[in-house]
Amino acid sequence: MTALALRGLRKSFGGLPATDDVTLEIARGERRLIIGPNGAGKTTLFNLISGDLEPDAGSVLLFGEEVAHLRPDQRAQRGLARTYQIITLFPKSTLVENIVLALMGLSPLRWHCWHGLAGRRDLYDQARNVLERVGLAQLAARRVADVSYGEKRRVEIAMALAQQPRLLLLDEPLAGLSAEERRTVQDLLEAIPRDISIVMIEHDMDTALAFAEKITVLHYGKVIVEGDRAHVVAHPRTREVYLGA
Repeated sequence: MTALALRGLRKSFGGLPATDDVTLEIARGERRLIIGPNGAGKTTLFNLISGDLEPDAGSVLLFGEEVAHLRPDQRAQRGLARTYQIITLFPKSTLVENIVLALMGLSPLRWHCWHGLAGRRDLYDQARNVLERVGLAQLAARRVADVSYGEKRRVEIAMALAQQPRLLLLDEPLAGLSAEERRTVQDLLEAIPRDISIVMIEHDMDTALAFAEKITVLHYGKVIVEGDRAHVVAHPRTREVYLGA
């Protein structure tokens, strides 16, 4: 069984196709890279997979189950987590509080919002363990607004990992990072267990190509090239639309 299968996925805005008959499969444990020029439909594709957008047509199978018309929270309950191109954190809350909120998404406690969380030591212990995985345990009590941009990126990845995903979507996790921060995040991604499938959009080609086992190239919402690194980099369509050759 595949982790993710898309069949004929379509989405248009004002008559313009953003995702045009996309069909692809992600194997369990796979590391897949999605590339393409600006406006190729990469983030729209992620939004269709995660449920932030509803497709005009097509199928989204998550671990064999059709989820195209399920809400994002229902997809999360089935093992899907994601990060966003624009960081979406709670800046006035601490790092550990942000992770606790992510843990709440899978907990029955989310239905009891009138109960205080301060006494839930189990949740805070779990949250600190997640921060340890991304190398931020020492900053657990720091407000998000007071940490660096690279550390915010790691917090966002930690929030996704806290949801115990089986499929993780990463939308440009290296964007805006320094060389040192990119290496730190790269090491973090390589340490993610193989029982989690990862699909990543990224423009840092050196890092992303080294990470991915299979690459999909989008252009005007269509899949134009797909294969391993050598095949995709050498393909004339890739050079034409993405590498400028």
